[in-house]
Amino acid sequence: MIRGIHGLLYSSDPDATRAFFRDKMKLPGGDIGGGWWIFDFREGDLGVHPVDDAADAGGHDVSFYCDDLPKVVADLQARGVTTDEIADRGYGYVTHLTVPGGIRVQLYQPKYVKKRAGGARPKAAKKKAAPRSAVARKSAKKAPKKAKAGAKNKK
Repeated sequence: MIRGIHGLLYSSDPDATRAFFRDKMKLPGGDIGGGWWIFDFREGDLGVHPVDDAADAGGHDVSFYCDDLPKVVADLQARGVTTDEIADRGYGYVTHLTVPGGIRVQLYQPKYVKKRAGGARPKAAKKKAAPRSAVARKSAKKAPKKAKAGAKNKK
């Protein structure tokens, strides 16, 4: 069974690229030996986008997503990272940044609900209903059911 997705970035300066992701972006991960740093995420996803011209097929992009893009951008800028202006792209709020080694990546805050690992959607926090008194419970049982909007009354 496939458990996740592994992305690759090709860099003209891999040590600087790894240091940037580790030290500036604070991505989780570790050295697996020989200086090979692997960034390890709890979540990941893969999108397949159409192209207008078949000659444009085969491209790749790397995007990172977050829950509060303005806050993440402010944190990155405080660590010396330069980002583009945040723009609304429909699917989410987006910025781009260039990483050492000539790599351009997207950082975005999705407007859609992302699934968690295993395909489960995050559960909304349930509001706890106020306890009802015994009288309120009896009244609710005896109360007539409300007619659906637009339903015709039968006689």
